[in-house]
Amino acid sequence: MELWIPITIAAAFSQNLRSALQKKLKATLSTWGATAARFIFAAPFALILACVVIALSGDGLPQINLTFLGYGAFGGIAQIAATGLLIHLFSYQNFSVATAYTKTEPIQTALFGIILLGDTLSLEIAIAILVSLIGVILVSIPAGELSPKSWLNKKAAIGILSGGLFGLSAVAYRGASLSLDFGDAFYRASITLAFVTVLQSIIMLVVLRVREPSQTAKLFREWRTAGLVGVAGMLGSLAWFTAFTLQNAAHVRALGQIEVIFTLAASFFFFKERITTREVGGVCLVSIGILALVLASGGG
Repeated sequence: MELWIPITIAAAFSQNLRSALQKKLKATLSTWGATAARFIFAAPFALILACVVIALSGDGLPQINLTFLGYGAFGGIAQIAATGLLIHLFSYQNFSVATAYTKTEPIQTALFGIILLGDTLSLEIAIAILVSLIGVILVSIPAGELSPKSWLNKKAAIGILSGGLFGLSAVAYRGASLSLDFGDAFYRASITLAFVTVLQSIIMLVVLRVREPSQTAKLFREWRTAGLVGVAGMLGSLAWFTAFTLQNAAHVRALGQIEVIFTLAASFFFFKERITTREVGGVCLVSIGILALVLASGGG
């Protein structure tokens, strides 16, 4: 099995854990406050990790170039903007269809990767991504919202834009990591993660200061839970960045859809929530798409 496959699965699991912790944090903080924890409390851990990796490598600092800075900054800002749009969808009473549109991210990631980095996508991989995408959408949309009218509105446009920005950030992170002049995938991912996370934490501190000044103090008072969010977020991002360095970002994001399976499993086994027939069908399609992706990528 190729190394990027278990790393991506670990990334999806860490992301699911981080989301669960943020949901707990949301009980005492605003949406933006809980979101900021992901970046602000991850930055110190990312910096420490980068310093340790550099020290152990014996190679010293890589040559930081404009391509790295440009891709890294663009990816970090695009991810924040995508998150902001996703948060904006929460202001609508029925936002399930719109958020399902963000799941088009793997398709958009593939297109951006081809345009910006010259990545290639075989027909088998494209079909696998499409199958898993259909499965994710079936899981994401509740019953009664499958009519064409539900899919043609402002919320859908915001969802597509959010998914596109998430896709752009993934491709940008891959571009930043690959632009470094030496080091293995873990080394490059650690350096990229440290730069991006510090930049994002600074931006989020400014956003909180401008939009919700009281949230900054509240966030730091919740340092125990926020710290766990930061650790889970940092580990997840490190795994994503490493996978992006090793493999086409579209492949990574498509395999990352396995998070949907983790989420439904948690709903069924831990929260005792009912799973519908359509959701079961969606999970089956996601599983088929992921299996086809792994086999087509040479991971079988």
